[in-house]
Amino acid sequence: MLLPDWAVLNAAIDWLAHGLLNLSWWEIVLYTLVTTHVTIAGVTIFLHRTQTHRAMELGPIPSHFFRFWLWLGTGMVTKEWVAIHRKHHAKCETTDDPHSPQVKGIDAVMWRGAELYRAEAKNEDTLAKYGSGTPDDWLERNIYSRYSWQGVGLMLILNLALFGAVGAAVWAVQMAWIPFWAAGVVNGLGHFWGYRNFEATDASTNLFPWGIIIGGEELHNNHHTYPTSAKFSVKPYEFDIGWVYISLMQKIGWAKVKKTPPRLQHGDIKPVADEKTLEALIANRYEVMARYARGVRRACKDEIAALHTKGADASSLRAAKRWLHRDTVKVPATAQPHLAQARADYPALDKMLTMREELRQMWLNTHRSREQLTHDLQAWCHRAEESGIAALREFSVRLRSVHI
Repeated sequence: MLLPDWAVLNAAIDWLAHGLLNLSWWEIVLYTLVTTHVTIAGVTIFLHRTQTHRAMELGPIPSHFFRFWLWLGTGMVTKEWVAIHRKHHAKCETTDDPHSPQVKGIDAVMWRGAELYRAEAKNEDTLAKYGSGTPDDWLERNIYSRYSWQGVGLMLILNLALFGAVGAAVWAVQMAWIPFWAAGVVNGLGHFWGYRNFEATDASTNLFPWGIIIGGEELHNNHHTYPTSAKFSVKPYEFDIGWVYISLMQKIGWAKVKKTPPRLQHGDIKPVADEKTLEALIANRYEVMARYARGVRRACKDEIAALHTKGADASSLRAAKRWLHRDTVKVPATAQPHLAQARADYPALDKMLTMREELRQMWLNTHRSREQLTHDLQAWCHRAEESGIAALREFSVRLRSVHI
């Protein structure tokens, strides 16, 4: 029996207003947040940690799910994403970096990050050099790579069917989620603003200590320090929700973690530093230097407190405090005069910074033999412990206890 024209019209209006599910506004918002979070999980777990850096292996079930979901939710091609990100690490903060805010400007990366991605994806040299080892099966060749944008079209149709006209708005949010959070925030702010646990060779920063919204990618300085680690959180107060998902998948046999951040081990204090001490120092150099930086900041804080008690001027020390732990090449030109003045005014501080650079050179001097570097380390520890500076002596004694 055919429905009257008015009944068909009412049914069409009802579908446009409510869709097949007839959900309330908060249920639609929840659906949007859940689906965008699944997309974030797919990017960080499948594309980033598994495919790009080989920090872990994923079983066929999660691998195929994430590939299918990312086809629906982003239209990104695995080989393109992987190649671009590998090139970013290889050429970080140079003119060849596909999306460095230090080179291209923060506004360009924040608001045009997706354009930069698409432009680099057309570079066949990038794909050939950095895109090896990505999926190349029938599905990839005949569907995901060949019809990349048909996936997001299918997602639009699905949203319209489920929610009616408002499904278009849901789809728009889903499509903007990765370009904003990943291409803009992580690639932009993650190399421009935030805190740094480690003096990585680039400008990477941690945006927040709790990696939830972007799946743990908020801990970007940690990642650039240990790029082949499947876990991004390092400090006790940091949280990586991507690692939570990986741990759960590992428990049921869906994932196998290959590498996590190294942990600095301590044992008995040796009479002198030996080759094993050197080996542990080089393997854990970022954590060692982070601890040294804490000692420098603590010594600076104590000096400022002492000057305050005496009523003396500590302005030069306060102005330089922010940059004391940074490598010299990373100190902005505007801050260098303050740092130079502080070092001239406080010989103990100057000594700590000088010896910090000497320690850093031990893993940079690749032309020196293992025996020579061990002798250098022993001499460094001797001078540190005879310096009369408590923070230096404590650090050196602690250093003689490290081991692999």
